[in-house]
Amino acid sequence: MKVCLYFENEKSISKSGIGRAMKHQMAALTAAGIEYTTDPNDTFDILHVNTYGPNSLASVAKAHADGKKVIYHAHSTEEDFRNSFVLSNQLAPLVKQHLINAYSMSDYIITPTPYSKKLLESYGIDKEIVAISNGIELKRFVHDEEKIKAFRKYFHLADDQKVVLSVGLFFERKGLLDFIEVAKHFPDVKFIWFGQTPMYSIPKKMREAVEENHPTNVIFPGYVKGPIIEGAFTNADVFFFPSLEETEGIVVLEALAGRREVLLRDIPVYDPWMIDGVNCYKGKSNEEFIEILGKMLNKELPSTAIMGRKVAEERSIESVGQQLKEVYTKVLRG
Repeated sequence: MKVCLYFENEKSISKSGIGRAMKHQMAALTAAGIEYTTDPNDTFDILHVNTYGPNSLASVAKAHADGKKVIYHAHSTEEDFRNSFVLSNQLAPLVKQHLINAYSMSDYIITPTPYSKKLLESYGIDKEIVAISNGIELKRFVHDEEKIKAFRKYFHLADDQKVVLSVGLFFERKGLLDFIEVAKHFPDVKFIWFGQTPMYSIPKKMREAVEENHPTNVIFPGYVKGPIIEGAFTNADVFFFPSLEETEGIVVLEALAGRREVLLRDIPVYDPWMIDGVNCYKGKSNEEFIEILGKMLNKELPSTAIMGRKVAEERSIESVGQQLKEVYTKVLRG
């Protein structure tokens, strides 16, 4: 069995969640002993396509013409396209129809969570759909004093400086405006938002929020990889992710793997795997975020870090590899 993992415009998506999903899939197939290629002109038995641009659809059509099986990995939905780029809300209905057309070209669909599976089923897509996590590379998020030193040195943080971390593109959907608003209530705490998005592609209010309309305790370092961000994921006091819509949220898994205390917006994607007061804390408004975060920072709430790590371990790369292997075998058997 040989699989073609297809990602259109790899360079442009490398800093996004889909970019990380690509790396995780490669690692998962390697762990499961499955031969793969990323070249659609190579020989393979199954096309596992992750993007929905014109080249992706052309690759799907060619695979079908050649008698190959096609699996579509549904990372995107209409819901998580909204409140992102300029004109995203106006284009969202067209994107939804395009996604329906693309996903319906497959023999089988994989999507990251039970929530995104329900969304796709509500679209009326008549294909079998299974939920498999994007997975997490646990070894990257083991406590490492050198990584922590690199992180704290990079941001000139005193030993007793408290830090609230988040990671994401500069989208309103990601909750960035709420992240800034909550930070105003904690002037002595550093709020660091890792991530980068071309400024021309996002609405004016988001550009202004990142470039000037935020308090001095909020830092936007851009896209940072390696020891610095891995140190952040194993050292920050709280990972605060107020996103309004996700299909999974790989960064949440990374925070859980790093044994961080996690504060999430209470949205359907986290049901039933993220449980308030057990492996995370959840809030529904900035008022609730401020109250809960204050208690988390002062250690007035029980730690959820150990149970959170277990959630990440259940979604290890090795586990994902075995689940993908089962799907590939089923699809090949017809």
